[in-house]
Amino acid sequence: CEKSFSCKSNLTIHERTHTGEKPYKCPECGKNFTQRSHLRTHKRIHTGERPHTCLECGKNFREKNDLVLHERMHSGEKPYRCPECGKCFRQSSQLYVHERIHTGEKPYRCSECGKNFRSESSLKVHMRNHAGDRPYACALCDKTYSKSAHLARHKETHLGEKPHECQDCGKRFTQKSDLSLHKRIHTGEKPFQCTDCGKSYRWEGSYRIHRRIHTGEKPYKCSDCEKCFRSNRALKTHKEMHKTEQSEKSSDCT
Repeated sequence: CEKSFSCKSNLTIHERTHTGEKPYKCPECGKNFTQRSHLRTHKRIHTGERPHTCLECGKNFREKNDLVLHERMHSGEKPYRCPECGKCFRQSSQLYVHERIHTGEKPYRCSECGKNFRSESSLKVHMRNHAGDRPYACALCDKTYSKSAHLARHKETHLGEKPHECQDCGKRFTQKSDLSLHKRIHTGEKPFQCTDCGKSYRWEGSYRIHRRIHTGEKPYKCSDCEKCFRSNRALKTHKEMHKTEQSEKSSDCT
């Protein structure tokens, strides 16, 4: 690939990405690595060693990089900034996934229903719907959820608390994230811009529905006539038409 290095040892390590050579083998589990340092870090899984300690909370980590990422939770540092909307992230991988909101890229596809997702984690959570797996249960009413975030939001309904207040209109919310989304009404912020026509949206859901105009995707199918729609709301409106027709036919028969 003609990439250059200052040290021959670095060139040797790099060349393994092309050859697939992994000369360093873990004696415990047999996993192979391209670098000795990677094997050394991996061995800590078996030994339980966590030599990197957070000075703020005392939590220990196997890798220095994990400690650096963790420390940003205490410092509030978010060095990775989205050039499109200005949102900042602690990790470069988080920014990488976020940027797909603006590009519309969804590389992870559900093998069951064909729905696409921006991240592998979102696909894994979605697959629980097909498997019927809802591991997060409410202790107060036994309602179950596929996402821990959905359970946390549900618990707020039992408490009845809305601690987050909008300073502009006084409306209150159970979660800070809901307040942040609401504030866009007052600021006029529309961070989701269509790359095809330039139209901008306040909410990701609205943006996602709009994108289907360009892609032609219509994932919501009517069970009565098999007509397809871009949004669930449009499908519900359509189904009301069938209910009205059935009601009129019943009236005619009587």
